[in-house]
Amino acid sequence: MKVVIAEKPSVARSIAAVLHATNKRDGYLQGGAYAVTWAFGHLVTLCEPDHYGWVKWTKETLPMLPENFDLQPAHRYDPVKKESKVDPGISKQLEIIKQLFIQAELIIVATDAGREGELIFRYIYEYLNIRKPFKRLWISSLTDKAIQDGFRSLQDGSKYDKLYYAAKARSEADWLVGMNATRALSVAAGKSLFSIGRVQTPTLAIVCSRFLDNQNFKPKAYYVLRIDLSKNAQAFSAYGVTNYEQREKAQEVLRLAVSTDKAIVTSVEKNEVSEAVPLLFDLTSLQQEANKKFGLSADETLKAAQSLYEKTYITYPRTGSRFIGDDVFAEVPSLISVAKGHAKYGVAASSMPAILNRRSVNASKVTDHHALLITDHLPKELSGDEERIYDLVLSRMLEAFHDNSISDKTVANLDSGGIPFKATGSVIKHKGWRSVREGEKSEESQREQSSEDNPDNSQLPELRQGERVQRTGAECMEKFTRPKPIHTEASLLKAMETAGKDIEDEAAREAMKDCGLGTPATRAAIIETLLNRSYIEKQKKKLVPTPKGLATYELVKGKPVSSAVLTGQWEKKLSDIGSGGIAYAEFMMEIKEYAATVSSELLSFGASLASVATDSAQADNLACPKCKKGTIRKGEKNYWCTGYKDGCDFKIWLEIAGKKLSEANVKQLVQKRKTSLIKGFKSKASNDFEAVLKMDDTYKLTFDLGNKK
Repeated sequence: MKVVIAEKPSVARSIAAVLHATNKRDGYLQGGAYAVTWAFGHLVTLCEPDHYGWVKWTKETLPMLPENFDLQPAHRYDPVKKESKVDPGISKQLEIIKQLFIQAELIIVATDAGREGELIFRYIYEYLNIRKPFKRLWISSLTDKAIQDGFRSLQDGSKYDKLYYAAKARSEADWLVGMNATRALSVAAGKSLFSIGRVQTPTLAIVCSRFLDNQNFKPKAYYVLRIDLSKNAQAFSAYGVTNYEQREKAQEVLRLAVSTDKAIVTSVEKNEVSEAVPLLFDLTSLQQEANKKFGLSADETLKAAQSLYEKTYITYPRTGSRFIGDDVFAEVPSLISVAKGHAKYGVAASSMPAILNRRSVNASKVTDHHALLITDHLPKELSGDEERIYDLVLSRMLEAFHDNSISDKTVANLDSGGIPFKATGSVIKHKGWRSVREGEKSEESQREQSSEDNPDNSQLPELRQGERVQRTGAECMEKFTRPKPIHTEASLLKAMETAGKDIEDEAAREAMKDCGLGTPATRAAIIETLLNRSYIEKQKKKLVPTPKGLATYELVKGKPVSSAVLTGQWEKKLSDIGSGGIAYAEFMMEIKEYAATVSSELLSFGASLASVATDSAQADNLACPKCKKGTIRKGEKNYWCTGYKDGCDFKIWLEIAGKKLSEANVKQLVQKRKTSLIKGFKSKASNDFEAVLKMDDTYKLTFDLGNKK
């Protein structure tokens, strides 16, 4: 018997259907020569410090450096009992997998084809002490054809040993840095208030640094001159080539400029400008676009994309590549033909050029998986978020293989009263890829084509060097310097991708991706961790640090543990382990040395933590509205009362109707019994709605929809 193990039940069902293994058994499907079973993500994890004897949170137990890491079934944390324990469902599934593996003549690994998917299987394999041979199914979509092709070309499991060591190094590095730094900082503070992570803390530092820069920014006024002109009844504007810091100086220059009612055209330059098509989406760029266009969080986008993948509508979403190889490019014309039947983008698909653009075709830049594409299965019914994400993937695919957009750009230099001015105009003469989402707002497809201080005219009249044009008006405009905006999820994802560096250029960002914070598959979870641990909160689209987050940042800023660059360099080394560039043992030696150093450094904070710990505790101190004695604490799944030992069962779930409540929402419920208007709830039919949450006299939450049904 051949045993196939998938990452989750839904994927197992897709594979089992192709293999005709349709007989349902307890924990697996069977048919013919196959049994198809599944994990529930990470069924097996690294043991907690208690396992090695480091039970007490004391200075003497640090640093904790296991000689060898042991494995255990995944535990679930009980916020009420404040303890971790093995989930019975996980234990049962592990036993089912063990018995199947013992009977197997061959194991086929069908967990997600990537670093974490490899780790999920290998940890199960190692924990169960199985020594049966295994082969790897490596596919980029779950269509029947992709699965059939994958089973015809199974790879020897040893081919992915280096990928496993990269995943193992990531897992152990996170344990060493996270466990030691968290305990060291909490011991120094005297309270378990702080959580430090290898990727989490540098990400928090990016959010806090930008927030503080924004709040401390002092805008400065400057002045820009504008003259209004007309030729043959066509109005246009020109702007001074110099900005002024003093209003008086700007007005003095403007008086010279308006001393004549004619402006002289000193030069005219016309150029044809070709704007390249955008690259295909990887997961991070898809999350950025979905956040800008729809306000979806990185986690919401990932969940929708994963669902589309499991329903066979798009290719593997957790990809870090924006390119495809020639073999995949050969299938693109048939995918475009499928798209002709799409209600929204069918017309655009039918209008694609005969020769497709190859900007996104580069096999050397394809990582574990190629860029996101649709499959040959056109969806019929999708939920709201699924439809939005599918439309983004489809429209970007059409844009990426379309023609470049071509514009005529005109720059006219003028002289008015001896003062130089410049007028620019841009006219699109071939829409190309811009025609796909014409009329839609999109961060990338609607880029600014001119600076704020010298905006384009929609079109300039025909101008010739030496001619005079009528001046109809003039203005000295006061403007202010502006700070960099507070991070949104979209801008934070971009910063994580490039290890905190502000890189706007698409090609330069591509070059930095290997040195980013986390991976495309993990960045959403990192942001969610910061939100769930109350280090940051959402204020509309903005990500704002909480008092607890700022307190933690003030402690670690400038230290290596908060360095996005250092963590980015580690991520590059993990990638190098996967490709054979460096050895697992070499990397782990460096991480162990770092864990010891950071423990010592954080323990030395001592007294400086006292006031911070108190401030942080007070920031979270909410009295329970039910028992009036306990205080509200945040767990993994809900807010709960510390008076549970005395029988108080007060709870507020972190997520209600598909919407994660912010800390501010919970404070409103506890203190005022109702929230402000919250957007983004989802009905059972996956329709979005907005409502006020109210808490009644029995402490039950209800929706107040106002006058809406």
